[in-house]
Amino acid sequence: MPPWIWWSLLAWNLVVALVYSWDKLMARLGRRRVSEAFLLWLLFLCGCIGAWCAMSLVRHKTRKGSFRWPAILLTVLNPLWLLLWLQWQD
Repeated sequence: MPPWIWWSLLAWNLVVALVYSWDKLMARLGRRRVSEAFLLWLLFLCGCIGAWCAMSLVRHKTRKGSFRWPAILLTVLNPLWLLLWLQWQD
């Protein structure tokens, strides 16, 4: 797999981590938040590593079961696993 794909995934996961962290900051400040649906879409669109890292680092959405279970399901169904599997097939 070309290196640019891996760099793109790294950049995307950094963006996802920043969005999750931004939402946590907005929650603390009592300001307008990012929707949970949008956060889940970011996670599903190959951003699961960045999402889970941000969730762990800033303790965001870790106790909310109505968010956590869909996040787990979307992580398992994530297309990133297909890319990793294809990489290991070479």
